[in-house]
Amino acid sequence: MTEFDVVRRHLQQLQNNLQRLALWQALPPEAVRLESSQPFHLDTLQPHEWLQWIFIPRMTALLDCGANLPDKIAITPYLEEAMAECDQLELLLQPLAEIETLLNEQ
Repeated sequence: MTEFDVVRRHLQQLQNNLQRLALWQALPPEAVRLESSQPFHLDTLQPHEWLQWIFIPRMTALLDCGANLPDKIAITPYLEEAMAECDQLELLLQPLAEIETLLNEQ
């Protein structure tokens, strides 16, 4: 299994877990909310929205075109703080931590 396959599998697991936690949205946010220049779109999106509408699609696009993946990412610290009240946060952290470990070891 290639690195791309492993990342794709973890992205799918992340999507499945967002759906399982009822955080997956059927409709995208307004376009203006997707145009933020803030890290994680802090000023316009909730953390789960950022995962669904920014992170997963961008990573999938990189995988689909065979582009280089980021070699340093750190998303879990942000989610641990921003979503501390989420009872099942580990369902989101686990696939992200796997992606981080894989990419940060490149």
